[in-house]
Amino acid sequence: MKSAFRNSSSFPPFLLRSSPSPKYLCSQPQTPIPQNPDPNTNIPQKITSGSQISSKPISDSDLPGNPIPPTSSDPHLTSSLTQDTSLTETHVINNLLRRKNHPKSALKYFLSVKKKWGFVQSIDVFCVMLHILVRSHQTYKQAQYLLNNGFVSGDLGPAPVDFLDHLIDTRKRFDFELDSRAFNYLLNSYVRVNRIHDAVDCFNGMIERDIVPWIPFMNILLTTLVRRNLIDKARDCYDKIVSMGVRGDCFTVNVMMRASLKEGKPWEAEEFFTEAKARGTELDAAVYCVIIQAACQKPDLNMARELLREMRAKGWVPSEGMFTTVIGAFVKQGNLAEALRLKDEMLSCGKQLNLVVATTLMKGYCKQGDIGSALDLFNKIKEDGLTPNKVTYTVLIEWCCRNRNVKKAYELCTEMKLMDIQPSIFNVNSLIRGFLEACSVKEASKLLDEAVESGIANVFTYNIFLYHLCNDGKVNEACGLWKRMVANDLVPSSVSYNNMILAYCRAGNMDMAHTVLSEMLEEGFKPNVVTYSTLMDGHFRIGDAKRALDVFEEMVGVHIAPSDFTFNIIINGLSKLGRASEARDMLQKFIDKGFIPMCLTYNSIIDGLVKEGAMNSALGVYREMCESGMSPNVVTYTTLVNGFCKSNNMDLALKMHYEMKSTGLRLDVPAFGALIDGFCKKQEMVRACELFSELQQVGLSPNKIVYNSMISGFRNVNNMEAANDLYKKMMNEGIPCDLQIYTTLIDGFLREGKLLIASDLYSEMLAKGIVPDIVTYTVLLNGLCNKGQLENAHKILEEMDSRGVTPNVLIYNALIAGHFKEGNLQEALRLHNEMLDRGLEPDETTYDILVNGKAKGKNSLSGVSCA
Repeated sequence: MKSAFRNSSSFPPFLLRSSPSPKYLCSQPQTPIPQNPDPNTNIPQKITSGSQISSKPISDSDLPGNPIPPTSSDPHLTSSLTQDTSLTETHVINNLLRRKNHPKSALKYFLSVKKKWGFVQSIDVFCVMLHILVRSHQTYKQAQYLLNNGFVSGDLGPAPVDFLDHLIDTRKRFDFELDSRAFNYLLNSYVRVNRIHDAVDCFNGMIERDIVPWIPFMNILLTTLVRRNLIDKARDCYDKIVSMGVRGDCFTVNVMMRASLKEGKPWEAEEFFTEAKARGTELDAAVYCVIIQAACQKPDLNMARELLREMRAKGWVPSEGMFTTVIGAFVKQGNLAEALRLKDEMLSCGKQLNLVVATTLMKGYCKQGDIGSALDLFNKIKEDGLTPNKVTYTVLIEWCCRNRNVKKAYELCTEMKLMDIQPSIFNVNSLIRGFLEACSVKEASKLLDEAVESGIANVFTYNIFLYHLCNDGKVNEACGLWKRMVANDLVPSSVSYNNMILAYCRAGNMDMAHTVLSEMLEEGFKPNVVTYSTLMDGHFRIGDAKRALDVFEEMVGVHIAPSDFTFNIIINGLSKLGRASEARDMLQKFIDKGFIPMCLTYNSIIDGLVKEGAMNSALGVYREMCESGMSPNVVTYTTLVNGFCKSNNMDLALKMHYEMKSTGLRLDVPAFGALIDGFCKKQEMVRACELFSELQQVGLSPNKIVYNSMISGFRNVNNMEAANDLYKKMMNEGIPCDLQIYTTLIDGFLREGKLLIASDLYSEMLAKGIVPDIVTYTVLLNGLCNKGQLENAHKILEEMDSRGVTPNVLIYNALIAGHFKEGNLQEALRLHNEMLDRGLEPDETTYDILVNGKAKGKNSLSGVSCA
């Protein structure tokens, strides 16, 4: 029969179901002690018949319970010592057996014999002594002590299975009771003396010989194995004991669950917990703590929450560490609300808010974009006496930079230094990235210089700065920074090379981009998908689609799998180059290869088709997008609205606009702007004004593009008063007026003959450093000539010459027509000849003026769009 125990205070009886044939390693008597022994040569150093071992004498005072050393007052002992002269194994065993019922006396005799010169302790003698000691609870400790400091503690003892066989053999031969205590003590001793592999062999040997290990000692072995990361051995031992019908106790469940978590298998830990619960094992709070950790690792946070409730229902208060773990898991999953609820529950249990929980919650706020609440919590913990550490500052600095609040991030870094916490290079890198994204290059450069000077700058530091320069196409600055990095003994990484390739691609110098690729290969770096994708994008940007697709084939040829980024570059590149239909066909090929298009992918094709004027095809791609389960976004609808407006199909544009609103999408300024521009071009200013008002009612502010559409619209319906009001409103809102808007206003006022206002606007524009372009000059000259201001028109022409701007045919037509109107035919013919000398070819309007003295058709001289 078998027995399992829940605690270490009660042990099962020894159980032998079978009797394996023992190996008799000690069947021969020991070598007799030589006469006149040489202490240097004749002391036996090894076990003599596979069973004998030299043992260091142990003083009686070292034993637990201080066993009394033998004295002459003990007649039994005195007689034995005076009569024994050979100290043979048989003689010693017989003397021990005579003291079988007196374990303390047997131990005294055994210890005294060990001191005798020439005595070589055999394993059988030791086993007999062990069997005698485990017969009385008074000598249990002595039995364990002998094992820990005898055969088990040295390296010369017998193998564990041999020890087991001798224990079994001596029990049978000398008729000891069935008791597995000696075997379990042996197992525990191997663990105690740090012979773990021998302990496992002993455990396996016990199982093979049908000896059931006691649960407390099994738990000790399992715990040791798990601590040493010998998880496979622990699981093997557990499986073997289970095969004998023993499942262990609460502690067994605990240690096996921890083993599963160490291997990253939380589901296995859950299985142990569920099985133990189902069979009625009484589980304690420690087990619940482990299973909650498993639930957080999975993660199954609903399960973690329910387990916490079970703990509370059982009257257990979760530890501070337990709350910390679960709160961290909820924040990681993005459920800040539940994390905050658990924090409140933790405080209601009498626990204090610790720094780990506070920092975790700050990170949770930051992830949701609520930097304000994170900083409020930061200030509160300081008021409550908690001192932030490097992790706390790092979280806030990083997320402030990500949220474009680099000023606050820098303040935190300064505060960090005042607290004698040295910022790490990670903090510095975050600040440099933050300043660069905020276009504060001077501050970023200062931080870089300080990092280099202090010796903490690493390749990541330089790569952050390199990317900024390279993305802007600042090749010379990027090359200078590269040289500085190398001069500081830093080895460029593959990211560094990718950045330099990006720089040349942005600058349109694809030959140098490929040269950097060659250098990268020479230095032993393997180009990755980013390298090839950057090169493809560079070729598309300069209009070389063929070379871009060749790079794609080259990448596939070296077995580098394209990423979604790669596929989108190809689709976008082809679409921008007027090959949207080809991009649409290629998308299908990519989908067949496993690519899952995103909204951006479809938007690129739709935008390309719209620009090509293929609105039916664009609408077809829109339908494909919807049928694939992809929801169009604001950009999708805005592109289509813009396309329908340009194709003069305002009904479909409005339909798309209303459909966009019905889907619940939040319309942005470009979404309103596209439809406003469409109505302005149709000169339906009432509808345009309605949308302009709606845009503001939903909390949006019109941008420069929207104002330009509205001002152009009012100019086209000859309502310059409304146009001027919008111009003033725009200036009051702090939106700078650009060249296009000034040109539109000047054109409108010149049409109305308000030369002074037009002249003032032109002067204002020049004062702001805005340089006129050919469109502005055309508007000015046409307006001045129409009003007979030929002298001022020639001054503008001289200004154009001084700025190196060549007049176009429209300008010459306006000047020729003006002089014809004034009757100055000679100047008109001179301007015609000058136009020919400049290489300009007169058009039909020019010859109409020269033949008829005027241009045919209204506004034929103003055939330039300034809207």
